[in-house]
Amino acid sequence: MNYRHHYHAGNFADVLKHAALVRLVRAMQRKEKGFLYLDTHAGRGRYDLVAAARGDTLERTPEWPEGIGRLWARGDLPEIVADYVAQVRAFDQREGDIINPQPRFYPGSPRLVRALMRPQDRMALFEQQPEESALLKEEFIYERGVGVQTADGYAAMRGQLPPPEKRALVLIDPPFEARDEFENIAGAVGEGLRRLPAGTFAIWYPLTERARVDVFFNRLMGMKPPPTFALELTVVGPAHPMKMKGCGLVVINPPWQIELELAPLATWLAEALSQAPGGGAGLHWLVREG
Repeated sequence: MNYRHHYHAGNFADVLKHAALVRLVRAMQRKEKGFLYLDTHAGRGRYDLVAAARGDTLERTPEWPEGIGRLWARGDLPEIVADYVAQVRAFDQREGDIINPQPRFYPGSPRLVRALMRPQDRMALFEQQPEESALLKEEFIYERGVGVQTADGYAAMRGQLPPPEKRALVLIDPPFEARDEFENIAGAVGEGLRRLPAGTFAIWYPLTERARVDVFFNRLMGMKPPPTFALELTVVGPAHPMKMKGCGLVVINPPWQIELELAPLATWLAEALSQAPGGGAGLHWLVREG
């Protein structure tokens, strides 16, 4: 695979995914008992936004200015967005960007979650690409409670679930290079639910072809899962030429009433991150509670 997430770090899709992830972690921590955070496609853990814009051989148009860059200096952020931005700002400052009128260093999902972990919580991170995995291992080499493996995250779930804690938040965030990625996700989720029926699964997906997403939803519903909703954000309208017009997050076994936080989050971001008329946001249940 050739995908490198650092080219896209901090873009609008990361904003939705990571702001929602922060809330999911905080919701899991309403209970004192620890939980396992399992990341199937963890990436390298941190991203230098300046280096990402340079690309491997040619200058690239950076994507973060239309994502985290839009939020960085705003003073009117709602609490749920402010919480996420505060986590990114704290990471940026820890990495040495003390005077930061704009972000320089951006945390990936593992770093965001690690900053929120309690002593009783634990992380299992998987990354299949050897170069990215090597950077991830270096990132967490001396940190307790964090396991990193170079492995197929879908297959690795079988060895991790059920965890000793009997509680887990699983993030599935693949690069979507393979045409059968949705099918791979569905298979992994089915196996994960068999092993840990009460586990919370969060699945990120791009909105490039509506038909493929709807087939994926039908596949999930055919598995008769527990309560499941889809949270979606689009930053341009359907006719816009931009390939990835938006993204979504499927949450299976969501923490109690988390939708009351995530729906307003997506609605606010749809306005704040809009790149052209016609975008929007919404949350709809695939399988309703009760």
